[in-house]
Amino acid sequence: MKNHQAYAHQALGLMDLTSLNDNDTDQTIIDLCQNAITDHGHVAAVCVFPKYVAIAKKTLLELGLDSVKVATVTNFPNGTDNIDQVIALTEQAIADGADEIDVVLPYKQFVNGELQHCEEILVQSKQACADHNVLKVIIESGELGDLNTIKAASEFAIDCGADFIKTSTGKVTVNATLEAADVMLNVIKENGSKVGFKAAGGIRTTQDAQNYLIQAEQIMGVEWITASNYRFGASGLLNSLKDTLSGNESNNSDSSSGY
Repeated sequence: MKNHQAYAHQALGLMDLTSLNDNDTDQTIIDLCQNAITDHGHVAAVCVFPKYVAIAKKTLLELGLDSVKVATVTNFPNGTDNIDQVIALTEQAIADGADEIDVVLPYKQFVNGELQHCEEILVQSKQACADHNVLKVIIESGELGDLNTIKAASEFAIDCGADFIKTSTGKVTVNATLEAADVMLNVIKENGSKVGFKAAGGIRTTQDAQNYLIQAEQIMGVEWITASNYRFGASGLLNSLKDTLSGNESNNSDSSSGY
């Protein structure tokens, strides 16, 4: 069985290091990219607003971190943008170098049964990504009301072409929970384990990450948990992981981004 440090090292390589703040600047994103590499390895991706994709891509290349992906968000955070805006933003982000698109399911419409609009957003986003870019669908699990709706939204996202299903934007009251993750992972398992999972929002300590990883091991198996299948969307988690890996355990974290 892996120890605490082993889980910390695993979680580091699964992180989408995130900055989605209204006061972000080019320098914020440059600093974020510089933090993507640590003495213990690098994160899987950095996640930034679309307007910062180009600077993130450029900075990572300058740092020799070409294996670190650039993720961005669309229809974010409320899931209420016009479909033409969503697709235009997606296409521009990809042109600017985004590897991964995290699109918000129009979750309010989904709950209200307005499924055609939801389908159009997701299917057209997938078409924009084609086979070259990863599409992560944020179902906003904390806003869906119950576990049955979380299950239905997960299945819907997969049917519409999601490469990953993601719990949350990190911008609402209830974000990632182990209960939601359990439902989502089991949906993935039932669908042949070909879709990835991303937990985002409120995962701030090594122990938090370890709890999620143990859960995923139990449901999906140890071998399934790779950066191609599993991610954490977080900011302050990085400090906790580094403290654990350095032997200086700390539960302090910077949660300013909502992640």
